[in-house]
Parts: sequence; C-alpha cells; structure tokens
Amino acid sequence: MITDTLCCRLDQRRRAFIDAARALFIEQGYERTTLGSIVELAGGSLATLYKLFGNKDGLLEAVVFDHSAISESLSRRLASMRSNPQETLPLIAADLREQLLDPEFLALARIVMTRCIEDQAFAKKFFDQTATRKRDDLVEMFAQWQQDGAELTASPEVLADMFLDVIASDMHSDAISHSTEIVHSPERTNARLQIFMKGAGLDKLVRK
Repeated sequence: MITDTLCCRLDQRRRAFIDAARALFIEQGYERTTLGSIVELAGGSLATLYKLFGNKDGLLEAVVFDHSAISESLSRRLASMRSNPQETLPLIAADLREQLLDPEFLALARIVMTRCIEDQAFAKKFFDQTATRKRDDLVEMFAQWQQDGAELTASPEVLADMFLDVIASDMHSDAISHSTEIVHSPERTNARLQIFMKGAGLDKLVRK
C-alpha cells in the first residue's frame, strides 16, 4: 500500500532529481552528464531514479516538460483574461522575450533540438506541449477579439503564427547560433508588436 507519506517523499525526490539534472545538463551538457552525478547532487539512489524516470532519456523529458510547464503559466493566464489587445499582447510579448532570452532556456533549447532530430516521438510530444499549445491559446484569444468586434485582417490561425514569428524569430536564432548581432531590447520588441497590431486590425479594439 502506498501511503501519503511515501507519495510525498517520492514527489520530493522527483523534484530533487529534476533540479539536479537541469543544473548538470546546462553546466555539462546532456551527453556528458551521468546518472551517477545526478544522484550524487540530488541525493537518493539510482534505483529510485530508475523507478521515477525509467532512464536518462526519461529524466531529460521530465526536465524539459517541467521547464515548459513553468514558462507557459503566465502566457496562458493572460490569454484566459481576454483583456484588451493593447494590454494583453505587450505582456505576452514581454513574457516570451524573457523566456526565450533566458540563458537556461537557451541551453535547454539546444539540447531539445538535438533530441528532436534523433527522436520523432519526443519532437511531437515537445511541440504538442509547448509551441502547439501556445499557438492554440493565441488562436482562441484572437478569435475572441474578433467576436468582440475587431476587424481582423487575417484568420486567428494566421495571426497567431505571425505573432509568434514577429516576437520570437530573432530569439530562436540565438538558441541555434549561441549569439546574433541583434540587440533584443524591449523597445525593439514593442516596435515590432505595434506594427503587428496595426496590420492585424487590433490597434483600435477596446473591450468594455
């Protein structure tokens, strides 16, 4: 019988393994990090690690999707507010900018890119739980604004894709190349956003 105390202890151990693995993957790289070094940093045992995650690949998935769940929270909460475009989109853009330029995100993104090339199932799961989910939230939000009277210049689906391209394209380059010569300032992000909102027909809608 599994008691509440045992479940709590396993949850704490799972958290410790994920935190240790994330730190070591970022510091040493995925390939050079051993399960033994993760256990040494986190405490516990290899047997418990295998029980919780199956293997190193399972632990990487837990690290990636744990980080993705955290990074999604603000954007999803803002989308659920269905506020004015002029209020909501700048907040979402700023949130995306902070996420995508975070050194930890960039380090994990490079690991994820390699893994997606090697494992199609992982790639599908990753995009379903991150990019696809974020896009779906945006589509729903644009559709709501359209119902509220916004004369959109394209479909909610097209605008969701364009919004992500406008805000995130340069920053994705950083994840691949380690660096670009573009300065990702808040002013640059806001300037792009203002052009997007005007072109999308969202610059004048004000919800009551």
